[in-house]
Amino acid sequence: MHALVLGGYGAVGALTTAALRERGHTASTAGRDPHRADRPCDVAEPGLRGYIDALDGVDVVVNASGAEDPALVRAAADQGAAFVDATATTDYVRAVEELRPRAPVLLSVGLAPGLTNLLAAAVHADAPGGDPIDLAVVLGAGEEHGAAATAWSLGLLGRSFPDPDTGAPVRNLTQGRVFDLPGTGRRRLYRADFSDQHALTRDLGRPVRTRLGLDSRTLTAGLALLTHVPGAARVPTGFHFLGSDAWVVLAQCGTSRRWARGRGQSRATARITAWAAALAEDLDAGVHHLHEVARLDDLPPGPALTVGGTVRVD
Repeated sequence: MHALVLGGYGAVGALTTAALRERGHTASTAGRDPHRADRPCDVAEPGLRGYIDALDGVDVVVNASGAEDPALVRAAADQGAAFVDATATTDYVRAVEELRPRAPVLLSVGLAPGLTNLLAAAVHADAPGGDPIDLAVVLGAGEEHGAAATAWSLGLLGRSFPDPDTGAPVRNLTQGRVFDLPGTGRRRLYRADFSDQHALTRDLGRPVRTRLGLDSRTLTAGLALLTHVPGAARVPTGFHFLGSDAWVVLAQCGTSRRWARGRGQSRATARITAWAAALAEDLDAGVHHLHEVARLDDLPPGPALTVGGTVRVD
C-alpha cells in the first residue's frame, strides 16, 4: 500500500508516517515545505493542482495536516484513492458525510474520535438498550501538540453545540461530571464537542456524550472557567502547558466500562491511524466510521496503549 500523509512531517504526521513504514507500507509525506515533503503541495491552493499531482500512484491519503476541506476528500476519491482522517470537528465530519465519494473514506480514526468509538461500541454490545453511554477523554497537558491540535482545543472555549440526542444547546467545557478513571482516579470532566458522540448517538440509537479534561486538575478547572470569558478562544497558542504525556479514554454505561490508556497521545493516534489506513484500502466506496468497520478486539497489540474494562454480569 502506498499512503500519502498530508502534514507528514508535523507532530502527528511524522509519527504516522513512521508507523506506516513500520507496518511495511510505502509512505510519502506531503506539505508545503519542499525540503521536508516527499511530494510538495499546498492543500490550500485554489484548484488543488499540486495536491492532485501528488496523488499519482497513491492508494490511501492520510490527513494529518489539520486542514479540514471536503474538496481534499473529493479530489482523492476522484483519483481512486481512499481517504483517512482523524479529525474531531463535528461540522467538517458532517460535510464529509454528505459527499458521495467514489472511493472509501474512513473517519474517526484517532483517540477521540476513533478509540472512543471502539470503546463505546464495545460497551453497547456489553450493555444493549437505550441508556446513555458516557465517554471520558483525559489528555496529557505536557505533550507537545501540533499547532492545529492546540488551536482546535482552544477553539472549543465559549462555543456551544447541539446535544446529539436532544438538540439542546451545550456550551463546551460545562456540565461537569465525575469519573473514576484507571490510573488517574476520580476526575471532573466537562462536555466537549468531539464528533464521536454525534456519529455514535446516530449509529447506536442511544445517547452518547463526550467529556474532556487534561491530566492537570488545575488546567482542567481553568478551561472550565475560561469558557465563560469572551474572547478566550483567541489565547496565544505558542506556550507549553505543564503536565505529563499520560492520557486515558473511557466508555461506560452503568457497570459496563471499557477503557484504554497510555503515554504520548500523538504516538497512539499515529499507530491507530496507520492501522486504520490499511483497513480503508479494502472498504467499499462511501463514508465510514471506525466503529462500523472494526471492533475493539481488532486493535493490533503494541506499546502505545493498554486496553481494559469490566463487563456487567446480569
